[in-house]
Amino acid sequence: MSERNRKFRVAVRQFDPFSLAMEHAWAGFCAAEGIDGIELEAVSLDLHPLYESLVTQKGAVNGDWDIAFCPTDWLAALHADNLLVDLAPYIAQTPPRDYPDGWAPSLLQMQVFGDAVLGLPYHDGPECLIYRTDLFEDPVHRETFRSEYGRSLAVPRTWDDFVDTARYFHNPEAGLYGTVLAGYPDAHNTIYDFHLQVWTRGGSVLTDEGAVQLDTPEAVAALHFYRDLMQDDSLIHPQSRELDSVASGLEFAHGRIAMMVNWFGFASMCETIPESKVKGNVAITTLPSATGNESTSLNIYWVLAIPTGCPNADLAYRFMRHCASPAEDKSLTLGGGIGCRRSTWLDADINRQIPFYRDMESLHAVARELPRLPNWPQVTEVIDKLMLAVVNTDEPVASLTGRFQDQLAALH
Repeated sequence: MSERNRKFRVAVRQFDPFSLAMEHAWAGFCAAEGIDGIELEAVSLDLHPLYESLVTQKGAVNGDWDIAFCPTDWLAALHADNLLVDLAPYIAQTPPRDYPDGWAPSLLQMQVFGDAVLGLPYHDGPECLIYRTDLFEDPVHRETFRSEYGRSLAVPRTWDDFVDTARYFHNPEAGLYGTVLAGYPDAHNTIYDFHLQVWTRGGSVLTDEGAVQLDTPEAVAALHFYRDLMQDDSLIHPQSRELDSVASGLEFAHGRIAMMVNWFGFASMCETIPESKVKGNVAITTLPSATGNESTSLNIYWVLAIPTGCPNADLAYRFMRHCASPAEDKSLTLGGGIGCRRSTWLDADINRQIPFYRDMESLHAVARELPRLPNWPQVTEVIDKLMLAVVNTDEPVASLTGRFQDQLAALH
């Protein structure tokens, strides 16, 4: 056996709980199947390097990887380029335990293209509002807030209330910021914020014909709000433009953020990682919305997928199936990730440690998905540049949306 074949290589999204979960799962898998002499090589890669390794550097077809972590917003493009193995034949022969009923339907849709299944759900957690209960329940804060704003301190249900509340809690001298945005330009974080702001204003990013539309009234209003928020040093973490969702989540865990819009997984992480300073004081709820509109959430999840060049596809599927077991899904969750199985969501041990875990179903009930377009990676690059221009220039928002709409049109 060659040196390459002695290693089982996994391209892992950079996040310590993922790497630790892979190591735990591999040890259990090898023990269960009597595998000896094959070493796990789990390589942690940030979002752009992960995509570049699979696509730009052709690692998906060259045999560089046995398994790859993939977010669902990449799958249409990867499918169009035939970069992932269809798991349907494997699932038909030896399905994961409780498949498909062990998962909510919303976690089994984005990886399906016709009869093909391109991955198994691994890490989930829709976007939500995460906040510090110790701050919101503090009697001094409650009295002071009422005297300043003439109303009770409460978890904000509108974006206007969100701004007021973030500004109230903002106290940099004490090491506390009202909120934080994941503004790092990686064609992910900003894309998510754009969609959430448009959706919670009653808008859509797609026309009835399925084209991406940036220059709608709701989009203009959303971008005005985003610009104001990112530029307001009286309520936001000063490094928001450099932080991604992981770094923002860690800032919250370190006790430096009063509330934030982020993935459910980072609320869970605050109850599990040893360095958390807010353990026991974290709660989640649905997102605020513009006055008169409904809340929503964003459902993007990570799947484990087999690249088409994988030299050990049978072994890779067996390992993925092991990772999808109730025990490994629970272990991932207890280690700071977010399991995808209903058994995990309802697990008594999990809910004792993470009391808001049972709320996962309510978030999924209002969650929406990003468009599934083969050219989505190129679309997101355009939206990412739009968001950067909104924050870093004074050009009128309506002018920006028109200009970047023209760039979208040039993609087709």
